[in-house]
Order: sequence, then C-alpha cells, then structure tokens
Amino acid sequence: MKTTDNFRSGFVSIVGSPNVGKSTLINVLVGRKISAVSEKPNTTRNRILGIKNLSGAQLIFLDTPGIHRAAKGSLGKGMVQASMAALGEADVIILMIDVKFPFNRQDLYVIQKLPKPAILVFNKIDLIKKSMILSLINQSQQFHDKFLEVLPISALQADGIDDLIQTTVKYLPIGPKYFPEDMITDRPERFLISELIREKVFNLTREEIPYRTAVVVDEFYEDDEKNLIKIYAVIYVERENHKGIIIGKNGQTLKKIGSFARVDIEKIFGTKVFLKLWVKVKERWTDRADLIGEFGYSR
Repeated sequence: MKTTDNFRSGFVSIVGSPNVGKSTLINVLVGRKISAVSEKPNTTRNRILGIKNLSGAQLIFLDTPGIHRAAKGSLGKGMVQASMAALGEADVIILMIDVKFPFNRQDLYVIQKLPKPAILVFNKIDLIKKSMILSLINQSQQFHDKFLEVLPISALQADGIDDLIQTTVKYLPIGPKYFPEDMITDRPERFLISELIREKVFNLTREEIPYRTAVVVDEFYEDDEKNLIKIYAVIYVERENHKGIIIGKNGQTLKKIGSFARVDIEKIFGTKVFLKLWVKVKERWTDRADLIGEFGYSR
C-alpha cells in the first residue's frame, strides 16, 4: 500500500490495571464500540485491535485485559498472558492509571513489567479537581525513566483525546499503512456481536455471574427479503443456578440483555436486527482450556 516517506504507523498497546477505562478509550479512539465496557473490572477478555487512520499516520491500538498479579484459573491467567504479549509487540505503550486510585499495588506491578518507557495517561480526570492533576503529575516524576510523557484525559468525556493521539503519533516509527482506511478492527462481526451481548450480561448481573459467562454466536445472516439481520447466540454459564439468574423471573433479565444488545448491534450495522438468545450450561468452562479456546477467548 503506497504511503509518503514520512508516514508513521505502528502498534500501540493500551495497558493498565483492571477497570481503568482501557475499553472506553479504544472505543473513543476508533469512533465505534468494538470492546465491551462495564463498571466491573476485567470485562475485557481478549486482545482487541482498533485502527485509527489519520492523513499522515495509522495507529493500531491493542485493547488488552487488565494486568494483575492475582489472576486465577485458566481464563484469568490467559487474559494476563495476552496483555503481557501485547507489551512485547508494541511500538508504543500507553499505560493508563485511574486518578482516583493512583500508583496502587496493581499500577506498580504493571510499571515494573514495562519493557520500555510508556506514555502515562491519567484517566477519569472528570472525577477530580483540576488542582489534583498537577499533584499526580509530580508523583509520576519518581518513575522518570519509565515514562515518555504524562497526559491527563477523560476517556468517558473524550477530553484530552486529540492530545493523546498526536503525542502517540510522535513516537510511532516511519512505516507503511498496514490496513485499509475503511477498516477499524481486525475482529469479525460475530466477535463484535458476542462482545455487545456479553457487555449487557456484565451490566445486568452481579457478583460472580458475569465472570462465569461466555457468548457464542451460532448463526449470523442477512435476510434480504425482510431487510433484516438474523442472529442466534448462546450465553454459556457454569452452573444451573447461574442459568436461572441470567434468564430471570419470567425471562425478564434475558429479554433485557437481548433488547439492549440489539439496539447497539443495529447501530453498528445500520439495519434492523432479529436477535434470539439461549442460555446453556457448560460446567467449569473457565478452567477448561478446550472450552476457553472454543468460545474464542484468550488462553
């Protein structure tokens, strides 16, 4: 693909502790929801690639599961391994820290694991007084050899995003355009759909339930006669009582999951969507490498 001699491109890993806003940031950067977002930690399970095209650069962002030292089970450990692999592949690393809980044990663990200096991003500045931002920047000076630059942003409010993009471009190498301009992710449509459904499960259920669910799209096709996309998907859980919670009284919880997910899916495809969901039990799937792989999650 032909590019100018000063065109910049490369891979940018967005890393940090669980629940710092990595998925919200990547959705804002690419201008479309490609990664599940929830207030609950560890929503992201896979490494998700998002592409930002500029006139003189192509930024390929990697949204990663939260890095934490206390990962448990095959699924949890696989998620952390995916994040660590993304660190090694990156041309530029963006380390996100929550301004409400800065430089906690998890942050220090991630900083220790950085293979090279990163761009430090303080996220959620909309939740603190502006006077506190300078204090956080001063605190970061103790890690002067670990950070290229320090930027305050609010991913939720899209505040500081342009500065972050331009700063990131500055550290990208000269290189080719890796993906076509109309491409914003390398993930297939079925994956995006499953992420949107799983996001609703996270937002509508509590405690261990969302972490024990997987979503698989069994069928996805266009009905040209009805100008409609038909989707049939399964929500897998580990226990029979989990199934009852997902379905809810008189099926109300499952209906809400389907209804909310359908609205987001219709925004992506720009057409009406028929979405049918089932709930099935696969005991202890989060500890079974074969099922983790079958369901399409990181191992």
